[in-house]
Amino acid sequence: MIKVLLADDHSIVRAGLRRIVEESGDMQVVAEADDGREAIQLVEKENPDVAVIDISMPGLDGLEVISQLQIRHPDLPILVLTMHEEGQYVVRAVQAGAMGYLTKQSAPEQLVTAIRKIHEGQRYITEEAAESLALRVAKGSDGKSPLDSLSMRELQVLRRLAMGQTNREIARAYHISIKTVDTYRARLLKKLGLRNNAELSRFAMQNQLIEP
Repeated sequence: MIKVLLADDHSIVRAGLRRIVEESGDMQVVAEADDGREAIQLVEKENPDVAVIDISMPGLDGLEVISQLQIRHPDLPILVLTMHEEGQYVVRAVQAGAMGYLTKQSAPEQLVTAIRKIHEGQRYITEEAAESLALRVAKGSDGKSPLDSLSMRELQVLRRLAMGQTNREIARAYHISIKTVDTYRARLLKKLGLRNNAELSRFAMQNQLIEP
């Protein structure tokens, strides 16, 4: 049996994923987490064979969870589950160490196949996400997104600012100083040509970095 960990902050989504996984006949959900920190703790405790991680979670977001798990458990195959089909997210997830990328719309039909693939050491990216990624590559430098200039941490801080978190909350989440968060914010405004947090939020929604 393939031991699976599910990490998603929506209990209804987790229930649906659990049903799909356990109806496969060769998989078992050994743990469920509703935020990033709990996901890391449960990986330590339950030692799953595959981790299915949502990108948009409270606490630590999915990209940060993947990065930390890659340090602590480099052999653990990770499948990203997300509402986003954007090439930006595919690139970031793969850079962070994910072996697979699956949209929630595709999960009912492809989740079991994706888990089996990455458990066998192969990569799995949905056709929609692959097309989005290919379009980004085909555009070349002329079609480069402003997001491409952001580091992983800058992207994470951008998402949290856009969701209305304070500098103090962000500093606590990433164990950095409030002054460092201020520096990230100033850098984001300059790189993206924006003036304030309201414009950061609008930019994040327009680029599907957060849910409207």
